[in-house]
Amino acid sequence: MNLSTPCIFERAETFGARTAISTSQGDYTYADLLDASGRIASGLLQGRADLDQERVCFLAARGFSWTALQWGIWRAGGIAVPLSELHPQQEMEYVVRDSQAAHLVTHTDFHDRMQSLAGATQLSLSTKDQLLESEKGVLPMVDLARRAMILYTSGTTGKPKGVVSTHANLEAQINALVEAWGWSKDDRILHVLPLHHVHGIVNALSCALYAGACCEFLPRFDAEEVWRKFVESPLTIFMAVPTIYVKLIGAWQAAPPERQGDMSQACRKMRLMVSGSAALPVSVWEKWRDISGQALLERYGMTEIGMALSNPLVGERRAGFVGTPLPGVQVYLVDESNAQVPEGQPGEILVKGPAVFNEYWQRPEETEKSFRDGWFITGDMAVVERGSWRILGRKSTDIIKTGGYKVSALEIEDVLLEHPAIAECAVVGVDDLEWGERVAAALVLVPQGTVTLEELRDWGKKRLAPYKLPSVMLPVQELPRNAMGKVTKPAVRKLFET
Repeated sequence: MNLSTPCIFERAETFGARTAISTSQGDYTYADLLDASGRIASGLLQGRADLDQERVCFLAARGFSWTALQWGIWRAGGIAVPLSELHPQQEMEYVVRDSQAAHLVTHTDFHDRMQSLAGATQLSLSTKDQLLESEKGVLPMVDLARRAMILYTSGTTGKPKGVVSTHANLEAQINALVEAWGWSKDDRILHVLPLHHVHGIVNALSCALYAGACCEFLPRFDAEEVWRKFVESPLTIFMAVPTIYVKLIGAWQAAPPERQGDMSQACRKMRLMVSGSAALPVSVWEKWRDISGQALLERYGMTEIGMALSNPLVGERRAGFVGTPLPGVQVYLVDESNAQVPEGQPGEILVKGPAVFNEYWQRPEETEKSFRDGWFITGDMAVVERGSWRILGRKSTDIIKTGGYKVSALEIEDVLLEHPAIAECAVVGVDDLEWGERVAAALVLVPQGTVTLEELRDWGKKRLAPYKLPSVMLPVQELPRNAMGKVTKPAVRKLFET
């Protein structure tokens, strides 16, 4: 066999005939996944010995195709850069150019979109089917220290930054969660999460495959279909963002009483349900517990660090808290003078450990600013109460968490200012039970300028992902500013409270 250092491939060899991926098109074994990814790797190499960390941007249908492409890129020695079908071409083109990609790969379902992208970036495009026609050849040894993946995450500088993780970083993230959450080959997870975020890629998919478990995919989230799977499929694990749990609660409440009983019983048979990527309101945690009998396991993490804190698999899970540090992760809180704060006092979260990312792609100054004496500065505030951590929110007011996505207010503002009717704007997150935060835009219009929320969203669809579009809009005569002329975001947020 072709040996690679990352353990996930070596472990897959031992799982062989076990089902790795289940989709509406059929079931695929670990042997199928190794065969397909091996052919894809050979197709990417085209006779070369090693991609030598070239970036490969790929867009594929959720499930077996996506996984085989990711593994194929890794096994060829490349860096996987997943694209999102939710993003308009402008955003995908930014990722391709910023990552300095050498290759574009796509599933046939997205061929037309990717062909347009290939034309704009002057890169060649391969389809998964074309790569699968390759004969398997000798694949390179892939050292754990190599860069493995770049995920783009919004930051306070506006444009998304490429977060680079090595194979060692990813293995550390996976190992911590497999140990903490008791993953085994007998698990079966229902996967409804996006595959351009660490939540969907590492927590749900990679942990399952590392353990020899089965990952069952839905093509997209649909509350009724998720409930049907809960009832009919032998699931043991489910992971989602708070917005999804709100929608599942709504679907349960709308069901007839006899159906509600079946739905609730289906939840009780599972061993673990997890919520993350955004703060889970205590009221939602309590409603879900009443409906399902499940105390949702909340955890805390981010693209740069994987998961850092988690409630226990066995033991008390407190609503509104994210537990304690995961195995191999060091976490502590500091005040504004960088002094460690005692329990009960709020501070900023600093994280250290092998799971912490390698760098921001091609941004050495930002990478350096993000660390202090080897500790990653998260920008998140928290407090420890009775031994358990509670997240207080972002230190920066320019990051909005909506529906499990982290988006930059500055990036949205840059785009909105391109609209001919908008002279000035300020974007903030406003609290919302379903979405965590909604994207809200305060707008100063040009003289005689007019725009409705519907018109603004329709205009923005070609420029921003759907979850970045404002869902609340407020025309104002002027934006609140401080003595230095800087827009004060807390004052902007208050405008939406009246």
